[in-house]
Amino acid sequence: MGGNSIGSVFKVTTWGESHGPALGAVVDGCPPKIEFSESDIQRELDRRKPGSPGATARREPDRVEILSGIFEGKTTGLPISLLIRNADVDPSAYEPLRTILRPGHGDYTYLKKYGIRDHRGGGRASARETAARVAAGAIARRIIGLAGIEVQAYTKELAGIRAERDSLEEVNRNLLRCPDPAAAERMEEAIEQARKRGDTVGGIVEIIAQGCPAGLGEPVFDKMDADLAKGLMSIGSVKGVEIGAGFEASRMRGSECNDSIRPDGFLSNHAGGMLAGITTGQKIVIRVACKPVPSIFMEQETIDVTGVPAKITIRGRHDVCVIPRILPVCEAMVCIVLADHLLRQKIQ
Repeated sequence: MGGNSIGSVFKVTTWGESHGPALGAVVDGCPPKIEFSESDIQRELDRRKPGSPGATARREPDRVEILSGIFEGKTTGLPISLLIRNADVDPSAYEPLRTILRPGHGDYTYLKKYGIRDHRGGGRASARETAARVAAGAIARRIIGLAGIEVQAYTKELAGIRAERDSLEEVNRNLLRCPDPAAAERMEEAIEQARKRGDTVGGIVEIIAQGCPAGLGEPVFDKMDADLAKGLMSIGSVKGVEIGAGFEASRMRGSECNDSIRPDGFLSNHAGGMLAGITTGQKIVIRVACKPVPSIFMEQETIDVTGVPAKITIRGRHDVCVIPRILPVCEAMVCIVLADHLLRQKIQ
């Protein structure tokens, strides 16, 4: 079965399940002689750990082990194998769900596709899988960083509360990584209210990539925006992606939406840094809509594996909101896609 890899020249394959012994990634296509260490990956993995309001009580150390592809502190050009062991597992909490399908999860679809499913936390469909993406994304971040590209994600909206300020200096000053401190306070209150109800909330993440050169992206089916959308939509919680003006562009006239050009550059950036699927050299602007976490502590209607109606009340350790823990995951996917296209451009 396919679908576990992304990329053409810079290729990432992830593996592992939520409550298995470990998970990890294999990164192929990384150029040689790039200085790199486990601490570079660990820095990103630590950003993904729980610690924000409403985060899961599961505490994984997420210590990465580099098994291959790095020699004397530099990449060798050969496949880099990354291992992250699962430590804080508790499959017993999922035993009552062995025959029950959870609404909003992949239980139903995995069973239909494979005829078998891992009921322990959703197996490979769990958000736990994203740790492997973040580890691989750290390598991609180093590659694009050498080209002067920087990627940052932050909380744009949560529980319907939208950040009205875009002060990136504020992002690291609150646990929700929101550029608007006043909005961040209201977001925290919304998370706490949802937690008390046994419910969850969703939100919107904005991702900015700066320093990307013009000319990256391939027509017609490997357009930069298409590949970025695919990479971000592959994250389980993401239900929508918009670039630049996004859906707002549908409400504009052509005279408003077009980004006029002068000798010294573009006058606006409604295109979000890409035209015809190729980067313009402007800032890449992407927003992703994240659904509420489907594990809620409220009774729901469902069926069992034989199709018999049932009731379910989920217990265990779950996030109330995927934000801000999904921020490094979004950054990782953007870094991976940009690294792939950057390397593809170099070999043309």
